[in-house]
Amino acid sequence: MTLVDQASQLRTLVMQRQRPRANVIAVTSGKGGVGKSNIAVNLAVQFSAAGKDVVLLDADLGLANADVLCNLDLGFNLSHVIAGSKQLREVMVKAPGGFRLVGGASGLARMADLSDFDRKRLLDALGQLETQTDIILIDTGAGISPNVLTFTRAADHVLVVTTPEPTAITDAYAVIKVICRDGVQRRVSLLVNQVRSPAEARIVYDRISRVARQFLGISVYDAGAICVDETVSLAVRKRTPFLLADPRCPASLCIAQLAVRLQQGCAPSPLNGHGGFFSRMSSWFRK
Repeated sequence: MTLVDQASQLRTLVMQRQRPRANVIAVTSGKGGVGKSNIAVNLAVQFSAAGKDVVLLDADLGLANADVLCNLDLGFNLSHVIAGSKQLREVMVKAPGGFRLVGGASGLARMADLSDFDRKRLLDALGQLETQTDIILIDTGAGISPNVLTFTRAADHVLVVTTPEPTAITDAYAVIKVICRDGVQRRVSLLVNQVRSPAEARIVYDRISRVARQFLGISVYDAGAICVDETVSLAVRKRTPFLLADPRCPASLCIAQLAVRLQQGCAPSPLNGHGGFFSRMSSWFRK
């Protein structure tokens, strides 16, 4: 190794030590069809526009669709990393809006029910991200499967997405209940999607936060709402993030407000004293 190579390696090590670990935000929901993946994609666009280095991990294992929303044709995805045929850097692609996307697999039943060995391989591959980016957004699957809980229980901040529909509200509370069952302090926020008025969003938030405080003894933070906007459905059909299709539409303005709220809530939390995100994942795998 030449002196130049040694100097370059030293600079890299110094930068890694000085750079704080990434903030990890898991975006989840109790049921499918509430717009979770679309919100995760557009949040990644918004954070990137604000100058953050963002990686979006499509961890909706088996039913991934972030690549579809970004009009990307991925040659490789997370299943190849888990299989050991590709490195993480080889499957990570630049997405519209400037963030990097790690695509998940769609239609593979094996990905929806990973073995302990597969999860360990995934953990090893993802560990490198902590010191290489500012924000890691994780689009989890819906529900309370072991794969979903692995990510939500280890994240610094869990954003639970619901709609005003009664079934979605019930399932959102169920997810919050299961996530918080381990007793670890973490920030959990509720986002109400597809609302027709701020009052409608407030009713949903108040209902869930009151029950969570009364029966779970936890505080659920208010992440706000995303209003009903025809631009969203039109952008989905065109396979482009709605924030790029129309940055000034009502839904885009709601995403901007959401990003600010999440950024304020991503300050160092009590979890930071217990190791990084992936070390917490590792401890969860060993249980």
